[in-house]
Amino acid sequence: MNRSTIRLGEDNVKKLLVTLSIPTITSQIVNMLYNLVDRIYIGHMAPADTVGKLALTGVGVCFPIIMAVSAFSALMAMGGAPRASIAEGRGDTPASERIMGNAFTLLLLSSLLLTTVVQLFAEPLLLSFGASDNTIGYALDYISIYSLGTVFVQLTMGMNAYITAQGFTTVSMKTTLIGAGLNIILDPLFIFALDLGVRGAALATILSQGVSAMWVLRFLTGRKTKWRLRRENLRPVPSVFLPCMALGLSPFIMQCTESLISVCFNSSLYQYGGDLAVGSMTILTSVMQFAMMPLQGLSQGAQPIISYNYGARKAPRVKEAFRLLLLSCLTYSMVFWAAVELFPAFFIHLFNSDPTLVEYGSRALRIYIASMGIFGIQIACQQTFVAIGNAKTSLFLAVLRKIILLIPLIYILPNFFADKAFAVFLAEPIADLGAVVTTATMFFFQFRAAMAKLEAPLSPPHELG
Repeated sequence: MNRSTIRLGEDNVKKLLVTLSIPTITSQIVNMLYNLVDRIYIGHMAPADTVGKLALTGVGVCFPIIMAVSAFSALMAMGGAPRASIAEGRGDTPASERIMGNAFTLLLLSSLLLTTVVQLFAEPLLLSFGASDNTIGYALDYISIYSLGTVFVQLTMGMNAYITAQGFTTVSMKTTLIGAGLNIILDPLFIFALDLGVRGAALATILSQGVSAMWVLRFLTGRKTKWRLRRENLRPVPSVFLPCMALGLSPFIMQCTESLISVCFNSSLYQYGGDLAVGSMTILTSVMQFAMMPLQGLSQGAQPIISYNYGARKAPRVKEAFRLLLLSCLTYSMVFWAAVELFPAFFIHLFNSDPTLVEYGSRALRIYIASMGIFGIQIACQQTFVAIGNAKTSLFLAVLRKIILLIPLIYILPNFFADKAFAVFLAEPIADLGAVVTTATMFFFQFRAAMAKLEAPLSPPHELG
């Protein structure tokens, strides 16, 4: 897409949202394939009822580490990109480039830190995440190779957000299409043809991400980009990166707590249901990822529109973009919820065909995703808070759902049900319901206040308190 054809402050908002969201949704779905395709192939390693099932569980306990890598990329990507868009809306392109340059350096530093920690402490980490004697070998085989490609994952996910924020959503889509396409080709070659098993899946993933990272950096240093990655902007400046990190804390905590929650789920489920329950959780997490990716794609497509027009003080366009985002997110979440509740076995069969796992996983999935239908409200409201630079409220909402509600429920609910493993699964929909109600209520009052300030002729736009 040619950036010059997109006018974030003038073009029809509905047309803009469609134009920007289709590539970002595609990017999110394709990006998910990195891990999803690995799990599908691994779950069908012969024999599927023994090796495949244990290998799938082993890779599942690596999920907290994978999410931690993603979370650190979000800290500067999802915090910096909206601020860069707001700066452009105010006509300050050099500020946008300074933010992007600082983000690049911090992504490199966090990659080095994460790789070192995982290489040194992989085994005790995985055992604490729910690995058993039967699955620890598979988990170590996967994560020891995957962690070596942390820098590629960080740069691809982190810097691609700055391509999207400029309106180059087709280019950002190609980033993930290139990587995922290569991953899909390399997975069966490395896993089966070269007989590398889960190590082959990890190797295919990091090679694919490496190619994607090179594509991103080539674009951001080329002539087509509006914000160019310049050497003079690489030195970290606290006044530049700290506000971005403050805004990025919300998505960072959301993703980091996915790691913590995965540990809580796996440890509790292993206690009450053994490897079968942990294996089911691996599949349930993958299905939830599939549900969340289009919602995140919609919000990423809306982010440049909302942020730019917020910076340009065009409140009616901000309101219209939010209304369209809310309607789109809620429609999708309701359709996906209905499909899973009606056909849960179909989704379990994607990962493993063992009859015991399919039966157990289908029952668990119906419980786990019970509140998914209204979750589009949560995503639309929370991501709009991020898009307008409201760090405090977005941070609170991230903490509310995962830390205040979900984690305690994982440990409290089994005390009140005979089937303790399924009581653990029930924690997710109860926490989701509480979070949606709270988020919608807070948004109703605070978004109206923000728009009133924006429309006041003499008062500059402020962050919400």
